[in-house]
Amino acid sequence: MKTIHAKTSVPGAALRGTKEDVRIYRIALTGLFAALSYIVFTFLQIKITLPGGDATSIHLGNAVCVLGALLIGGFYGGLGGAIGMTIGDLLDPVYVIYAPKTLILKLCIGLIAGAVGHGIFKIGRISGEENKKKLLLAAAAASVCALGFNVIFDPLLGYYYKLLILGKPAAEVALAWNIASTSINAVVSAAVSTALYLPLRTALRRCGMGAVIR
Repeated sequence: MKTIHAKTSVPGAALRGTKEDVRIYRIALTGLFAALSYIVFTFLQIKITLPGGDATSIHLGNAVCVLGALLIGGFYGGLGGAIGMTIGDLLDPVYVIYAPKTLILKLCIGLIAGAVGHGIFKIGRISGEENKKKLLLAAAAASVCALGFNVIFDPLLGYYYKLLILGKPAAEVALAWNIASTSINAVVSAAVSTALYLPLRTALRRCGMGAVIR
């Protein structure tokens, strides 16, 4: 009789597999970050109603986007944040017209955070136990660069999108509010993503996901 040996998983054991296995896990985590960004953006936001039926909001969806980029790479993290917050826009009658803008900007946030964190600082190669300060510096720099981009381009793109494409006369009024809310979002999201990066990275590695996270 042929004996079948079952594989057992040990908690905390490192994930070992092919590049295809790692890619599948990253896609799964992309879905998780998409769900998290949707929940944070949709249910935990502070919405500010503007003249003309428009609105802006204060939320932590961008923090999830940056965290995803730092943990699983700029493309996957940015894609997760972009998908989650775009779905949030599509399901909200006030924001639905801004879904294309959201998709582009949030993907760019992830790509920039990934380029700075992994491309410049090589954050995935830094040992968390011995170089916590370096990790925090890298996470902070990536967050500031990505969210700084958003502070500039979100209001500008939103202004021209409303004025030229939608023909909204209240675009100037919305611009000032968007700059204020985007700036607040950037400061809070940068602080949150920097503070949570190291604990989440450590937890994922202890769960055996070291091969999946960047």
